[in-house]
Amino acid sequence: MGWETLDLIDAPAEGPVAFGDDLSATALLDAYRHGLFPFPADTEERKIVSEFAYESDVAAGRIAVLAGSVDPYAVAWCSPDPRPVIPVDRARIQRSLRRQLRNKVEWTTTLDACFERVVQHCRVDREPRWLTDRLVSTLHELHAAGHAHSVEVWEGDELVGGTFGVRIGGVFSADSQFALRSGAAKVAVACLVRRVADSGGVAVDVQHDGDHAKLIGAVAVPRVEYLALLRKHADDNCAMPADPLPARSLAA
Repeated sequence: MGWETLDLIDAPAEGPVAFGDDLSATALLDAYRHGLFPFPADTEERKIVSEFAYESDVAAGRIAVLAGSVDPYAVAWCSPDPRPVIPVDRARIQRSLRRQLRNKVEWTTTLDACFERVVQHCRVDREPRWLTDRLVSTLHELHAAGHAHSVEVWEGDELVGGTFGVRIGGVFSADSQFALRSGAAKVAVACLVRRVADSGGVAVDVQHDGDHAKLIGAVAVPRVEYLALLRKHADDNCAMPADPLPARSLAA
């Protein structure tokens, strides 16, 4: 079974909609194009837990197992319904975040300045550790090919926050964020929204609901609408501006 044949209409709203072990760059990029993202198991124990937890749903056909999988419970594939999405033309930075931004005189943001460091920071102290070595290696491949990107937040020459994800046409799917200073993750997401908008993109998908996304205007989008958005803007692919940006400018 390929992603194009996976029926998400009646798939579970929460948790995995499919299992499969292919984390190649081709498979991962195709998954994002079809509205899915991976949640790999970082230990054998987690694979066993997934198998016991979802074996009845798999047997009933509610959760698919991708054809050709040798170790299917190695990766759970998710497609939440609804999906928290920031439409770039309606993004609004709330007052509390604007106040923070105006005070960050020494903060600047960049694009793709240190993708590997951002991903590594996003792994630190995260449990379960879904950013497995295998997934990280594939993300580096997608970055080298121009599909995966990072936004960095700097205080002087010190990296204090960031976010990364995969761009599919006019939609950017943000996988994770980190902050070494209060507010740095929110600044990274706000900068990502700005850069996607400036490149002609339409939305930033933040995958999971969270306060930082709500501060920038995330709304709950039904999965069917999110999938339609991906299809409509699949061929929009203008490069995001790469120039450094003062964090204070995001408050304008």
